[in-house]
Amino acid sequence: MPLIRRIAPARDLAAVLAGVSGCLLLVIWASPRYNSGLPPLLTAAAPGEIRGAGWWFVLAPIAATVVGLSTLRWWPYLLLAAALLAVPGVAAQAVGVTYPLPVHVAASAGYPLAVVGVLACAQGLVRVAAGWGAAVAGLTVGAQLFGTALSGPGWLLTNASLPTWHVLLLVAALGGALPAAWYARRGDPDAAGPAPWSWRRIRLVVAGGLAMCVSIPLSFLTVERLSSLLDVSWSALYRHGYAVTAIAGAVTLVAATVLAAFGGVWTLAGSLTAATARVALVAPMILAIAALFSTGAAGPVGALAGVAAGAVAAASRWRVPLAAVLSVLGAITLFIAHAATTGHPEKLAEPGNTTPALLVLVLITAAATAVVGATAPALAPRGAVPAALGPLSAVLAVGGLQTVAATYLQDGLPVSSYLNPVFHLTTSAVLLLVVAAAIGGLGFAQMLATRRAERRHAEQIRREAAAAERDRLARPIHDGVLQVLALVQRHGADLGGQGGELASLAAEQEAALRTLLSGQAAGAPPGGQAAGENVGAALRALASATVEVAAPAQAVVLPAGTAAELVAAVRAALDNVRRHAGPAARAWVLLEDEGDAVRVTVRDDGAGFAEERLAEAAAAGRLGVAQSMRGRIADLGGTTAIHSAPGEGTEVEFWLPR
Repeated sequence: MPLIRRIAPARDLAAVLAGVSGCLLLVIWASPRYNSGLPPLLTAAAPGEIRGAGWWFVLAPIAATVVGLSTLRWWPYLLLAAALLAVPGVAAQAVGVTYPLPVHVAASAGYPLAVVGVLACAQGLVRVAAGWGAAVAGLTVGAQLFGTALSGPGWLLTNASLPTWHVLLLVAALGGALPAAWYARRGDPDAAGPAPWSWRRIRLVVAGGLAMCVSIPLSFLTVERLSSLLDVSWSALYRHGYAVTAIAGAVTLVAATVLAAFGGVWTLAGSLTAATARVALVAPMILAIAALFSTGAAGPVGALAGVAAGAVAAASRWRVPLAAVLSVLGAITLFIAHAATTGHPEKLAEPGNTTPALLVLVLITAAATAVVGATAPALAPRGAVPAALGPLSAVLAVGGLQTVAATYLQDGLPVSSYLNPVFHLTTSAVLLLVVAAAIGGLGFAQMLATRRAERRHAEQIRREAAAAERDRLARPIHDGVLQVLALVQRHGADLGGQGGELASLAAEQEAALRTLLSGQAAGAPPGGQAAGENVGAALRALASATVEVAAPAQAVVLPAGTAAELVAAVRAALDNVRRHAGPAARAWVLLEDEGDAVRVTVRDDGAGFAEERLAEAAAAGRLGVAQSMRGRIADLGGTTAIHSAPGEGTEVEFWLPR
């Protein structure tokens, strides 16, 4: 997840207000007719049915989608354009005149602009306030469900107050988008996703645009051509129209899935999850609205309550588990409804079943809103929210509905009723369980990706801090310590004897100090090669009249850098014996090869010390034990144990995993 960038609260508020107002436009497009919560983002015509003026209704949404996905940073203007395109249709509906063709075409282009605009707003909000962004993304589906409930079942009645509602909603949408257009007059970089014209950005635009084009080749797939391709009788396909629709749906699903995968793995996962949720809610939505049509405001109020609950769930930090829980609860409710009606859930549509239908409506709208909202934070860092939750999920949902329609059969034929999908309510329940598993997996993958990014960021900070500290120390060390060591090296060589030994030691320390300041690991082999070194041989070189070394006969090999650090820690422990254990003290070094680890024990028979001496030495700035011994071994992933008591000597144990 990118770092949160602080922006002006007024701009934040304007973005949230604009996102909600954009959802009001989606309510307008969802409510003129009953469409099961799936407004015409894509004209899902049956094969061979797109002809004449129908091509305008296919090409206009395609062009609008490509324009919207290419201009995400200008999303407030997309919402304003969508609102203006909705004005002719709302005005024609308000005065009661028939929609002319240009009005229909404008509406078909305005809807994808509104969807992409709202989702781009959500993507920008996720980057600065994940909860608000997730809530706005979920409302893109919730608004459509509320609009569907507001219109009621079109085959039973028409809401006479819809024109008034549409005028009010349109005015509110225009008013809500204007402040955001002012604040984002130079664009919203948070909503744009990857860098403009980068490959990641281009492939999302291509995937979304091509997804909208899936219906074009299907328009040429007539029954006669399909029968020829399948080598079956055209009359058989003509008698079974649901089979033709299911085949078209399967082709749509495959094509849209390939395009979503082209957009990226996260795009594929997010769009499939959202599309499955949309397919799952159609049958229970039909059932609930048919049952509540005679109760006045119960349907819209119930849908609004469910949408609000789903938005709150999406806005919380527990959005993923809450979305999964709501999906499971919705599935359980549908299973119970199917079982309680002895396999005839259409009985719930009869008068007097208000409470069960209202419960179904609230749960499924809450689940769908929460699920779509919970996918947004996982997609936003990849810039995929508008493409995945917009055109890709819509096309997948259309293909899924067409394919699932083949399962709405009884004795091999569909039931001749508007409630046909309701007879198979368990299909929606199973899909909701799939959605719960999918959103859980998506959330878990996002958590792993976030933690990996945090670790990389922390490692980068650590390296930058180490480099800055080296740079800070380099100047005084170069001007002081290194100059002194160089001076000792030059004059000591002239003295001979002990002076020559001192000069050699000064040269070694100068080289080690320069290596440390350059950022290279001390003791690492040239060229970064992980050459091996026999630790036993290196420790035997430390033996003397007062130091005995015991090591296995076979070589104990460690990487050169690791071996050098371990030997340096042992040398530091022996230095402590010489300084503090007493002139007559003896030391014993024991090396043990444990297969998956190496253990070195340094024990002496000196005076020993009290435990608090180590803390006192560290507080006084004497860090030999803390840095030369514990620090070296800890950096290698090992542990250091020190045991001592006055008069009992000291034992230091180094344990290093391989």
